[in-house]
Amino acid sequence: MKDVELKEMDPEKQLMTRETQKNGCVKVTVPENAGVKYTGLSKDELIRIAGTAGWIRTRRALLVLFWLGWIGMLAGAIILIVQAPRCKPIPEMNWWNEGSLYQISDVKAFSDEGLKGVEKQLDYMSQMKMKGLVLGPIHTVQANQLDTLNLVSVNPEVGTEKDLESLLDQAHKKGVSIVLNLTPNYENGSVWFNNVTAVAEKIRDACTHWLKKGFGGIFLPDLGDIIKTEPWPSIQAIFNETDETKKVALMGSVTRLSPDDVSLVLNRSGVDLLLTGLPDPSESGEKQAEGIKNLYSSHRQMNLGWSLSGPSVGSLASRSPAWPVRLYQMLLFTLPGTPVFSAGDEVGLKTEEKPQIMWDLENPEEKNVAAKTQQEERIAVLKFFKTLSELRGRERSLLHGEYVSLHSARSSLAFRRLWDQSDRFITAMNWGNEPVTMKLASSDMPTQAQVRLTTDTEKLAVDSMVSIEKLQLGPKQAVLLSYPYAG
Repeated sequence: MKDVELKEMDPEKQLMTRETQKNGCVKVTVPENAGVKYTGLSKDELIRIAGTAGWIRTRRALLVLFWLGWIGMLAGAIILIVQAPRCKPIPEMNWWNEGSLYQISDVKAFSDEGLKGVEKQLDYMSQMKMKGLVLGPIHTVQANQLDTLNLVSVNPEVGTEKDLESLLDQAHKKGVSIVLNLTPNYENGSVWFNNVTAVAEKIRDACTHWLKKGFGGIFLPDLGDIIKTEPWPSIQAIFNETDETKKVALMGSVTRLSPDDVSLVLNRSGVDLLLTGLPDPSESGEKQAEGIKNLYSSHRQMNLGWSLSGPSVGSLASRSPAWPVRLYQMLLFTLPGTPVFSAGDEVGLKTEEKPQIMWDLENPEEKNVAAKTQQEERIAVLKFFKTLSELRGRERSLLHGEYVSLHSARSSLAFRRLWDQSDRFITAMNWGNEPVTMKLASSDMPTQAQVRLTTDTEKLAVDSMVSIEKLQLGPKQAVLLSYPYAG
């Protein structure tokens, strides 16, 4: 080193003497402020050392350890993958399986502005997570006069074709599919004019016409009659041949049929969604449980629709026997299939009440104490409805999970929905006038579950834990429980 002066010879080579040692070190004269730099081994020195036997053995040992560690991690990953439970594949779903449907049968009653008024409420439907709107009928016809039936025209009393096009355009932008109700004789008498074959031919032409306009599907009532006609296979073919990226739906309904008869119609018709009118609230819990189980076990739940309101039976709040509206809502939202609600069911509107009440709830101005109390109750019912709709949309067990009956009695019912490794849900309801105790626990269920939603928060608080070995429900009470997948 140039900055270091050595006396006589390098310090490393100088013999240690009394004169040269001081505190065990060689005396070295270091210039003031000189920096000592460590240069390390040179390349030749490294190569020379790396070739020694000791370093060769060390490198080999480290290499062996590296590969053993790598192989061990790979084997561990393979074991984890092999032993991990397989995720069940998600079933094929269409837009009408992903949420509930909203039904506006009488457009004039729904809004004085007709189709324009419906368009203004699309945001309201989106807030409730509605996936589709069953609209109409809106075509022209005179009661019981087949020669006046024109299924491809718009009744001037509800609007114009331009209004309809605007409605379809806005609905598509908001993700709401519109299904057109083509009930032929909706004014009075038999819906098929006692000449089903003649009407079926007009239905076939109307389906082709309206699907080209952008409708998401067609709805036909009382399918038991039309599916026996000669034109029916050609009507089905229209929906099978569409090349739309978003599938269009052929929907229908049946009324006052037993579960076996409903199953027969569903098999023969081949429709994408059938509204059954079941379960029947006038039947006992045992009958309802049996009917639901039979339909679910015989058909894909993707084809089952549940509707307990409509033009022929009125709103949920007007049904007989009278159940609290929230019990109806919880039942329809948690059954395996698609729930369909009529306008006003979300707030407990009665058949004779005007839909304007629904829009007034957003800005309550009632001064009368009784009217204000009623408004608050309807707001609570709407909140309950929205919570159920959101739960069904995001929870796989409610969306497409298996249905398992847990309890049925004269005026009470309980069932479970479960899907693969997702949270399990239990619906329990008592529509009777006396309290009931349900024993729901089984070997594959825990002893407690969490309250997710209840019609009576005073007796069962949301998020609280309750025993399902002896679940107690008061009169007119329903609860939605959940517990985690145990593995």
